Amino acid sequence: MKHLIRLTLATCAVVLTWSAQAADVNVNAGAVFQDCADCPEMVVVPPGNFVMGYDGGIDLEKPGLERRYEGPVRTVAIDYSYALGRTEVTQGQYQEFTDATGYVSGTKCAIWNGETWLHTEGSDWRDPGYGRPPAENEPVACVTWTDVKAYTVWLAEKTGQAYRLPTEAEWEYAARAGTNIGEYTWGDDPDGGCDVANYYDQSGTDPKRPHDPVGCDDGHAIVAPVGSLQPNAFGLYDVIGNVWEWVEDCYFMPVPLAPTDGSAVQATGTCENRAVKGGSWSSPVFWDRPTFRGRDPEDRISHLFGFRLARDLSKN
Repeated sequence: MKHLIRLTLATCAVVLTWSAQAADVNVNAGAVFQDCADCPEMVVVPPGNFVMGYDGGIDLEKPGLERRYEGPVRTVAIDYSYALGRTEVTQGQYQEFTDATGYVSGTKCAIWNGETWLHTEGSDWRDPGYGRPPAENEPVACVTWTDVKAYTVWLAEKTGQAYRLPTEAEWEYAARAGTNIGEYTWGDDPDGGCDVANYYDQSGTDPKRPHDPVGCDDGHAIVAPVGSLQPNAFGLYDVIGNVWEWVEDCYFMPVPLAPTDGSAVQATGTCENRAVKGGSWSSPVFWDRPTFRGRDPEDRISHLFGFRLARDLSKN
């Protein structure tokens, strides 16, 4: 279902108020900025080359599910600076969007009930199935790819800046943050990430989950307030874990060999599935690797799915 965004006169006023500040963005790598008082904080990501993908994946043994291959391995050259959200977009930031526009977000969010993913009546981003109200500083969840695209359009119009979803290449490059030290962003030890990632660990152990927790403890049983753990070398928080992050790309397997310039892979017609990255607070640890590629339809709604913004720096 397509949703309409209704912009108000107040929104237009914000564009005028903040346009001068937005033009003065410091584009030095690691610089942090905001385009408005309530806008997400953004971090400048430097240009660079990196090796993307993994020549392997997992074989899913359940009937009807395909092998998730993460290759082919290829070198990607990102020759431009861009900005990424310092954290995932929060509940409070998403509420500002819905309050300003009257946008109707997706409902009947998929919640794990111990046996299956149940699309639960009445569950949405306001009630993502945590057993308590979500906090304003927690990442918004239960949003579809269509929902988050609507948010990017609204924020771009509000600020006059080129907000969008990151491409899969931009996301994976930023997750690595200039390092290539192992299978995970922190190295090869699956139990070694609790300082930087809210993933399925000892605090979150749930006997109803069909996979084992890692051996470390990040201190958060479910979703965590954004920025609760340590940032990566680019100054980005929660790139791995917390909630899955939608990206712009259409999902193909294997990945096409082009483009290799950081731009998105797109379908010539209808895109059946969009890529999602980074794992979540309850995902199997193998899915928390930066090369792992989730794939879901644009209307997929889950209490594990959220997003992080990107913004072009060439438009001032």
